[in-house]
Amino acid sequence: MDSPLDLRGTPCPINFVRTKLQLEKMAPGALLEVWLDAGEPVEQVPDSLTMEGYTIENLAACADYFVLHVRRPA
Repeated sequence: MDSPLDLRGTPCPINFVRTKLQLEKMAPGALLEVWLDAGEPVEQVPDSLTMEGYTIENLAACADYFVLHVRRPA
């Protein structure tokens, strides 16, 4: 896995756009780790990625943010 995409402090929908752009640069089947704030970012970004055809593999709460693992389709 590459270094995480730290989107803490990034508002919606910019965080979704940045996540999608990063995934498009990655190889098919690659896994991306994204750091998201609580609230709207963690509620909106995973749902939006799922609607775009990406696979959410894990979503975990850390101390003050969430870690999202999303896989680019093969």
